[in-house]
Amino acid sequence: MKEIRGVLTAMATPFDESGAVDEAAALKLATYLLENGSHGLVISGSTGEAPTLTDEEALVLVRAVRDEVGDDVLLVCGTGTNYTDHSIELTRGAVEAGADAALIVTPYYNKPNPAGILAHFEAIAAAVPGFPLIAYNIPSRVVVNVPPELLSEIGRIENVVAVKQANNEDLQPIEGLDVLAGNDDIFFRTLEIGGAGGICVASHLVGPQMREVWDLVQAGDLDRAREVDATLREVYAAMGVTTNPIPVKAALAMLGLIPNDTLRLPLVPADAAQRATVRKALEGVGLTPVAS
Repeated sequence: MKEIRGVLTAMATPFDESGAVDEAAALKLATYLLENGSHGLVISGSTGEAPTLTDEEALVLVRAVRDEVGDDVLLVCGTGTNYTDHSIELTRGAVEAGADAALIVTPYYNKPNPAGILAHFEAIAAAVPGFPLIAYNIPSRVVVNVPPELLSEIGRIENVVAVKQANNEDLQPIEGLDVLAGNDDIFFRTLEIGGAGGICVASHLVGPQMREVWDLVQAGDLDRAREVDATLREVYAAMGVTTNPIPVKAALAMLGLIPNDTLRLPLVPADAAQRATVRKALEGVGLTPVAS
């Protein structure tokens, strides 16, 4: 099993202007990210617009990225849905497509109680024995919070190995699980408490600096790591100026890293004020937009 550690970028999914997945642009972006700080990639997560990708599109993308980057790179596929049987089917597909692990978000909309959340993870884990699963706690999107004590119970499931924690208030070590930052602004804090890394958005743009933060923490230089992290705060904030992945797609297009910032409805591109915030943040870390 590959280590699920370090700077893991939740990769945006490029679309062409008609809204179709732009596979060539995705492969170019994947290569760029791995050459600029990322230890691994997460395909078809929130930043990858998983809610508006078909299962086939997500799995084709995993296969294509695997073929492009080779077997040594950690690839995680988002396979969590609010229907356990569908999550099982999609997770099995991710295994076959070449993913190394799956990211399982808490079921959304149907608001399961703690027993239901636990049963959901147990069922998915049982369907893919030995395949690593990452629980994803993001109450801002799914309404339900998975508190630390329930995460500890989930951590007793043999192949649930980590949690992507996107509830900043609940950031703490979890018995039985590696903790991954689910928000960029807690990346350093997660490392500081002994966490395994982060599933990040800003690493599309400041990947080398986020990798430096990781490397400095591993070397024991927390003071310098904190200083580097502080220089990235404006970028972190800009990635939240409106709903993710709208800002990061705007930034990637501005920098010429993807051909355009097309999203699938109900998401729409950044407006002028949001783009100005993104542009200012990029310029603040020495990045020069090549497009408006």
